[in-house]
Amino acid sequence: MTTRKAILARDYMTGAVATLTPDMNLLDAVHLLLERRISGAPVLDSHGNLVGILTEKDCLRAALNASYYGDLGGLVSDHMQRHVTTVADDTPIFEVTRLFINGHFRRYPVVHGHRLVGTISRRDVLRALQNLSQMEGHQV
Repeated sequence: MTTRKAILARDYMTGAVATLTPDMNLLDAVHLLLERRISGAPVLDSHGNLVGILTEKDCLRAALNASYYGDLGGLVSDHMQRHVTTVADDTPIFEVTRLFINGHFRRYPVVHGHRLVGTISRRDVLRALQNLSQMEGHQV
């Protein structure tokens, strides 16, 4: 009987992550999201701690508010989500899969302790499942 090494979040996460700061101008953050073609980014304080996340949906909400109040802008900290669901870097990929199935997020920040080490998306999990299937001789 062969033992298979567990596939973990860190094995398929994206390590080079675009990040924002709470004091960043919202319009600059929107520009970064568009430029990098990403749907959201973690927000880090000056010590590198994860303090929030800003998503396209948060930016859309800010734009809708601006249509009523006439001011699109402010700081990332005014619009970011402060309660962030994270995944530990040693979380098995099947647990991450469960999170995606039961939740509504498209990606999760991956942490080692309290430090951001990457993000993992639905597509990353699909890639892991495809690779696992190929290792076992199946086609996905």
